[in-house]
Amino acid sequence: MPPAAALAALSADLGDGLIANLATELALLDTPAGALPVSRNDGRTPTCYICCPSVAYLDYAQAELRHLSARPALRIALSALVGAARPLLALSGLDRQVQPNNWLLATNPVPALDEADLSRVTAGLVARYPDHAVVWRSLNAESDAATLVAFRAAGYQLLPARQVHLLDCRGPPPPLHRDDRRDRALLSAADYRPIGPAEIGTADYPRIAALYARLYLDRYTPLNPHYTARFIAAVHERGLIAFHGLRNDTGELDGVIGFFDRGEVMTAPIVGYDTALPAALGLYRRLMAIGLGRARERRLLFNMSAGAAGFKRNRGAVSALEFTAVYARHLPLRRRLAIAAIRGILETVGIPVLRRFAL
Repeated sequence: MPPAAALAALSADLGDGLIANLATELALLDTPAGALPVSRNDGRTPTCYICCPSVAYLDYAQAELRHLSARPALRIALSALVGAARPLLALSGLDRQVQPNNWLLATNPVPALDEADLSRVTAGLVARYPDHAVVWRSLNAESDAATLVAFRAAGYQLLPARQVHLLDCRGPPPPLHRDDRRDRALLSAADYRPIGPAEIGTADYPRIAALYARLYLDRYTPLNPHYTARFIAAVHERGLIAFHGLRNDTGELDGVIGFFDRGEVMTAPIVGYDTALPAALGLYRRLMAIGLGRARERRLLFNMSAGAAGFKRNRGAVSALEFTAVYARHLPLRRRLAIAAIRGILETVGIPVLRRFAL
């Protein structure tokens, strides 16, 4: 089954807690780049940020301010600004949206579409959903530069979202950094056995979900997607995500990383490890070594997503601003003005903060 169809087939299960904190509807969208999953939300009830801009730009932003604990005055000022923006975001109606290319992941590599193709796809969505904004996430200024030009030409506004980190292995292999070599040596240690997708079985699904939760929900923020063991099983068995892991000497997984490939781009949307184990084991370093090795071997662009900026740069990644593209020309004037105001705030305040503090 094609990847988009495999994901859309899960739509009925989304209402039954497949992703515990997400409510959305999924369908298939035919495009010149092939079939894509498209989500639809009516905006009445907040849900996970992957389908809800108000949670992404307000609640998640508040959570990220924890990184500014050493700058309390700035943290208080930014927290007040985020709070003041809440009525503006409500006025924009951005939560009432259709989102093409939504794979229900934090990072969704966007296919290359030219202005004409993008305009046709957009016109079809507007005709079908006349009171919804059309939203595409995960466009970055480094690897999607030409596509961003097409989005602007097709009438989209670009809202800054976050800073992501990229390692491009599509051409000549990038040089191995000192930290790369150390991570590879650690990965070859005898205390853990690296395994690939063929060795992931039914008994591993609950453990994978638990390891992801320990890192992304408990340590980071519960605003992240609550991927359940059922979701892990579904995406593994349909070949949507390729899981690799670290088995200890009892056969249990202590670390896991799942890769999602689209064209020449690879992401790692599901990462987790046993955070109760000693940090000296370097489980995260080993998992990233698996990912970096896979990108080099397959000659892919590894979009390492946001966070851990210093760690990723020390292994050769470059940083890039990521944008959310919003089409709203068909919406009422008040909604269009609110979206334009949000973009202005993000450009004048959000971008400098993202760059200065590597958020």
